[in-house]
Order: sequence, then C-alpha cells, then structure tokens
Amino acid sequence: MSRRTGRSRSPHSAAAARNPECPCGLAETYERCCGRFHRDDAEAPTAEALMRSRYSAFVRRDEGYLLRTWHPRTRPAQLGLDAGTRWTGLEILGTTGGSAFHSTGTVTFRASFTGGSLHERSRFERAGGAWTYVDGDFLD
Repeated sequence: MSRRTGRSRSPHSAAAARNPECPCGLAETYERCCGRFHRDDAEAPTAEALMRSRYSAFVRRDEGYLLRTWHPRTRPAQLGLDAGTRWTGLEILGTTGGSAFHSTGTVTFRASFTGGSLHERSRFERAGGAWTYVDGDFLD
C-alpha cells in the first residue's frame, strides 16, 4: 500500500512503467512484441504481424525498420517522417493470406492519428523468405 495515497499498489505497476504496452494494440509489452522485430531479433511470422510492427515503427519514428521491411521493388530512398504526427491506435479490419503457408497477403486496417485516420488495404510479399510491405490502396 502506498503511504501517500492509502491505495494498494499493483506489483506490476513499476514493471508496466518500464515496459509500456506495444503501440500495435496487442496485450504485450513493446519489448516482447514489436520491439523484437525492430531490434532484428526476430522476423514477423505473418503479414499481419509485419503490419503491426510497421505501425509501431511509425509511432516510434523508426525509419530504418520501415525501409528494411519495404519490398525492394517498391522501397523509396527515404521516408521523411512527420515529427508532428501523433499516432493513436491501430485497428486490423481484415486479412487474406499472409500466414506461414503463403507467399502473399493483404491486411486491411485503420490507423488513427490526432485529427484523423488512415484506412488502407496493404499488400505484402515474401522477399528472401521474410515478409515485406509492397504497397497499399487508400480506402474511404
């Protein structure tokens, strides 16, 4: 119990402060979720996992990861991320293919930011065995 407030402290509150939830929306810490992909400790096993990790990379402004996971055929030379954009949430609306047994897949999602949202159907392909983002279509 905290002496200042008289309320019980969760034994996990200090750990939660050190290991915040992952921006991708899954109930896991960033370090155990998308952080391992960003650090190159593992590769995203599905197109959806790559989509989530790329969203987290946008939140964290990790341009290197975004470029590294972009298909070589469509990868830009640089991104120029807007430091003023504050991403606020990701909603996966649907997927096709994109599992360990596929070579292509799509993920339809809505990514919210302060003042609006981005609704897209993204295409993914394996390149060198790893999932990569190819391109996407903006939806209404």
